[in-house]
Amino acid sequence: AQIAGFLARVGWGNASQAPLAGDASARRYLRLRQGDACAVLMDADPHLGERVDRFLQVGLWLRDHGYSAPRVLAEDAGAGFLLLEDLGDDLVARMVARDRGQEMPLYLAVTGFLSDLHRQTPPAFLAVADGPVLADLSARISDWYLPAVDAHPTAATAAIAGHIVALHQTLSDGRRVVSLRDFHAENLIWLPDRLGPAQAGLLDFQDAFVTDPAYDLVSLCQDARRDVLPETEAACIHAYVRLNGLDQGRFTALYALLGVQRALRIIAVFARLCLRSGKPQYLAHMPRVWGHLNRNLAHSALAGLARAVADGLPRPTPDLIERIREK
Repeated sequence: AQIAGFLARVGWGNASQAPLAGDASARRYLRLRQGDACAVLMDADPHLGERVDRFLQVGLWLRDHGYSAPRVLAEDAGAGFLLLEDLGDDLVARMVARDRGQEMPLYLAVTGFLSDLHRQTPPAFLAVADGPVLADLSARISDWYLPAVDAHPTAATAAIAGHIVALHQTLSDGRRVVSLRDFHAENLIWLPDRLGPAQAGLLDFQDAFVTDPAYDLVSLCQDARRDVLPETEAACIHAYVRLNGLDQGRFTALYALLGVQRALRIIAVFARLCLRSGKPQYLAHMPRVWGHLNRNLAHSALAGLARAVADGLPRPTPDLIERIREK
């Protein structure tokens, strides 16, 4: 009834409605059609802990800098309703699934977008994720994953966060950029009729923060939901280093560290989504993320961190994953 009232007030009361795939949050999305016009309704119910203010703030900043965040056509922030520009259906993930040959050029184009984004001065309203913040995010694995598999934190588990902080202090060059954070092929819509960086249509950016340049490149190339070809990942790293005049060795070491941090956080999130939110489908991706974790830990600069992870965290075997699902 609230949705119907909102749509009537903003001139979309006669629109047809069809659900769009959601994300890991409590938000939901409806595609609206009224004559030849299309729009997307975001329903971010504040009674479920959702809010739209950060989406509006980050989206405005992105559009002001020439990037393709959806335009806001109407809003009722108090009720959690946003009527948004419909960017279409050409998700990068779908395009690559239809034709694997498109992966390399699309991912390289998106890497170009990241390079452009990272040249912008970060806005003051975004929080900064430094080494301690990143380590704290990865430490959630002790809160969710270990209890889910009936394991207990050990000294090795406790040492993981300290390793991340120390390595970040050594490997980071201090450069800080805007990170859209959940930056992967299912949150990118290809817009070939636009120019340059604006060809990347952006979704799910409300959790943006300021952190190291490698963060979103790891998110793109070590996707929890799909396998990115190793040659695509290598090409994107090389292109980013070249476009930004970075030291390849130092950048790849930091890239591996942030890959570890992200993998640990994602494994914890997947366990939480199953146990607290009733979304066991994310457990299917846990072995892939564990693979990313161990590939990153193989970097020679991360030897101490690799030992702490090996000693402190059980591998998510099929039996352990099923244990989480049953809970």
